[in-house]
Amino acid sequence: MSACLRPFAALTASVLTALAVGAPAAHADADAGSTTQKAVLKGSTTASYFWDDSSGRAGDTGLPAAGKPMQKGLVASPSWPLMTEGYVIYKGKKMPFFVGDRGPGDPSSSGVMLDLDAKTFAELTGGRFNSETLGVDGVAGEGHIKVEYVVTKWGDGVGKKNYPEAFSTGAWAAQDANPLTKQMTVKLPAN
Repeated sequence: MSACLRPFAALTASVLTALAVGAPAAHADADAGSTTQKAVLKGSTTASYFWDDSSGRAGDTGLPAAGKPMQKGLVASPSWPLMTEGYVIYKGKKMPFFVGDRGPGDPSSSGVMLDLDAKTFAELTGGRFNSETLGVDGVAGEGHIKVEYVVTKWGDGVGKKNYPEAFSTGAWAAQDANPLTKQMTVKLPAN
């Protein structure tokens, strides 16, 4: 390389390195190998599962509320804003999530505050997603599990930006005038 190109190459490499190092994480699982994560809320709840692929079968209610197709990592919350991001943890396994739908409805009055997508539920429990029934096989009929949750980013728009509330409270449709914004660092399993 000629002497006049070396300084340009060094400058280009320095700029590219700075851009890569300073780039923000795009999703809750961007630091998948990390054991700590910045969070705005953590807690625990009972979680159920669902799979709405717009087929109308097996209790399917149609396209999720956020307008995103059903996918692994999409959860329903009875009160958090759509597109809220975070993790669920079950028996040492962590999985990223984003709120893409509303629910669970009636079970939230009994403390079931997250509805995980069936593929995430299957992976957390060691079960298998059944594309015919839209359910989870191999979990001995278990439809509810106790999970920890970590919210890393609130979604924009309506919903309660705090501990989950039952669907019947209508918190999912209210603009939160007092969102929980306290930053904390939480330890996560390294899986």
